[in-house]
Amino acid sequence: MREIVFDTETTGLSPAEGHRIVEIGCVELFNRVETGRTYHAYYNPERSMPVEAQAVHGLSEAFLSDKPYFSDGVEDLLDFLEDSPLVAHNANFDFAFLNHELGNCGRLHVAMSRMIDTLGLSRTRNPGAKHSLDALCARYGIDRSHRVKHGALLDAQLLAQVYVELTGGRQMGMLLPGDAEDASSASATASSQVVAAVPRIARPARPHEAPPEERERHATFVAKLVDPLWLTAG
Repeated sequence: MREIVFDTETTGLSPAEGHRIVEIGCVELFNRVETGRTYHAYYNPERSMPVEAQAVHGLSEAFLSDKPYFSDGVEDLLDFLEDSPLVAHNANFDFAFLNHELGNCGRLHVAMSRMIDTLGLSRTRNPGAKHSLDALCARYGIDRSHRVKHGALLDAQLLAQVYVELTGGRQMGMLLPGDAEDASSASATASSQVVAAVPRIARPARPHEAPPEERERHATFVAKLVDPLWLTAG
């Protein structure tokens, strides 16, 4: 099954307040394995960059000034996304911005039924724990040492690894109930790569009969039992 893990960087917290997407990064998964295909783009937001937002992702107005508008690259983005499920962390945030930008371009919104939220998955699997991307990387031993600031493609790549762990990791026998089809596919692939088994040599049966003195001690012990269960009428 094909899935896309994605992340966005924006000028603020709400598209309703006029904020825009300035970066998007997407990672393709097939049966929970990265294929190596990615999509990454910066966008000119056609507005100023708040200091608070720049402190998070490091993208300045000067850097974004010569980048294309979202509408200029929307076809390439939609071609990459296709109709695949879309995985994001706190996905309502990213979906709100993505659909706002699509609406500005006169395009149909991405259906919310395609949304997979790793924040919700983490809260279900690890109640009471921290659920930030950094915390999840630490929990699952994912190297994030190169994450100095937020970056859409880098965060999507980290989240792809987190998503695999949240949905059963690399152990195909521990997948969630809805992943049976994926498990079967992965098992078939793994089976085709198994080296021919080494022939097993059958060994003759070994005697395991107790010696006479042991049987005698056992009979003496059983004779002392009062109303043993195996003699009680059912």
